[in-house]
Amino acid sequence: MQLRMITAMVIFVGSYLPLSLILLAQNVDYSRLSQNVCWKIWEQDCSLPLNNPRFALGIFVACSLCFVVTLVALALVQPKHEIELTGVKHVPADLMNYTLPYVVSFMSLDYQETGKFVGFLIFLGWMFWITYRSGQIVLNPILIAFGWRLYDLSYRFVGDATEHSSNALVNGAVASGERHRQVAIQDILIVKPSRTKDD
Repeated sequence: MQLRMITAMVIFVGSYLPLSLILLAQNVDYSRLSQNVCWKIWEQDCSLPLNNPRFALGIFVACSLCFVVTLVALALVQPKHEIELTGVKHVPADLMNYTLPYVVSFMSLDYQETGKFVGFLIFLGWMFWITYRSGQIVLNPILIAFGWRLYDLSYRFVGDATEHSSNALVNGAVASGERHRQVAIQDILIVKPSRTKDD
């Protein structure tokens, strides 16, 4: 299954939720936290203790919503093709390495510095295009916290002797010799293990 561009963008933006949280924390005016903070932002004289509240909150909310949409979409995916696993290798480092270097790279980003912010958007644009074209857009390291794991699987379709191999996002754990159902999203298999093993 090839993802549509809008769906791919939603998944991509959701994967940068940690970065948006870091940038939100950097945008806080900590000197104003000692004063009474006004939370009724709809009132005219009220303002949050943020240097750039529209950008900081807007980007954080957008990333949060996109991540929630990603979780819901993965929950709704119904794998159809039954496979038998012949080889299973857990590769946690690949999933973690997808985002963390870029989060560290932009620790000093400030929404008030226009040049840096525009450069940041260009960088994210290129990252989106590269990951979309490489078929890896669905890899999101935050999914680890929700029970998803990245595996390198060898498998064959039930009733077919031909062996295949692919990276797979698995909701839980799998082992060689088990049968499960999968669906391909770009170059990544989505596997939801059965609660009981098939005979």
